[in-house]
Amino acid sequence: MEIYEELQKRGLIAQVTDEPEIKDLVNKGGARFYIGFDPTADSLHVGHFMALCLMRRLQLAGNKPVVLIGGGTGYIGDPSGRTDMRKMLTPETIQHNCECFKKQMERFITFGDDEAIMVNNADWLLNLNYIDVLREVGSYFSVNNMLRAECYKQRMERGLSFLEFNYMIMQAYDFYYLHTHYGCNMEFGGDDQWSNMLAGTDLIRKKTGDDAYAMTITLLLNSEGKKMGKTVGGAVWLDPDKTSPYDFYQYWRNIDDADVMKCFRMLTFRSLDEIDDLEKWDDSKINQKKEMLAHDLTELVHGKEEADKAQAAARSIFSGNMADADMPSTTLSEDDLTDGSIRVTGLMQKCGLVSTNSEARRLIQQGGVSLNDKKVTDVNATVSLDELKEGVIIKKGKKVFHKAVIG
Repeated sequence: MEIYEELQKRGLIAQVTDEPEIKDLVNKGGARFYIGFDPTADSLHVGHFMALCLMRRLQLAGNKPVVLIGGGTGYIGDPSGRTDMRKMLTPETIQHNCECFKKQMERFITFGDDEAIMVNNADWLLNLNYIDVLREVGSYFSVNNMLRAECYKQRMERGLSFLEFNYMIMQAYDFYYLHTHYGCNMEFGGDDQWSNMLAGTDLIRKKTGDDAYAMTITLLLNSEGKKMGKTVGGAVWLDPDKTSPYDFYQYWRNIDDADVMKCFRMLTFRSLDEIDDLEKWDDSKINQKKEMLAHDLTELVHGKEEADKAQAAARSIFSGNMADADMPSTTLSEDDLTDGSIRVTGLMQKCGLVSTNSEARRLIQQGGVSLNDKKVTDVNATVSLDELKEGVIIKKGKKVFHKAVIG
């Protein structure tokens, strides 16, 4: 089976501009394709995961990836999928985030001569002359067509800033620049980027007469139609300091039964034959399949050693052998205590289990918090210095465990 057909069977392809041409390019290893990542945070998250896996699949099939870091478009912010304007970042923050992205991407993509390359659109966008942009690029865009784009429609009621209105033009210019300077002939992106990507292929055709292609990747949605990769605490990050390997493992271990096989197809590198065999397993083995999925994905992001540790910790915790579990932990100092103790609500905040005191109180009132396997019923309950010296295990809900100790 060739790579394009494999991507179809895995359910990864949403929309394409010219399927016969794209299929031929990709299957012959002739695609010089790019995917853009705006540095809006200092870590990639699960929302980027599928794009990284796709780049790896295509590179393994002989195609050449161009990773575009949006150091320039990051100054503007993509309005797609948003009801409000993104926070404007400083140049220093954007640069820092770009550097963090590359370190994480190197786990998925091989960079080097005749391999993948990474470019930053700040190198060309920040030097553009406004009048030149209006004359050389703006003249090719119809405002009427732009306003019909889905990414702008959803913002019209609350107001779309002129700053964000330019995002489509900047993204289209990126494709044009990469085509003329790096030979890029394809752009891949999330299905919510379709309008921006079409603008790029259209600009290339009008300015150069060349054909360029676009393909969107199916968004990673759960069985309820919601984007995967979000928890009560926010995004599931690829940075181990923001989402520990254990928590990353647990996220996939706890997904709905209905989403397991879809995630195997879309995200893992197991063969389709092996995945088809897994699908035939009896329903009683669903937890075994979830463990395999969680281990596969944790190994992809954090390496086999961390995946093994996360799996061992999860098994220890759920078998009741928490003393031996290598679970996420937080080390406090005596300065975190008041008169030799700390409230459970405050301890949960220190451990990153809740974001506010009121959230912690609500969880306790709902019976969702335990300390060392004993349910906490008093919102004013405290933990003593002596207890913390021994270490206490906080259980939030049914599946989140965290250890707190005094250093």
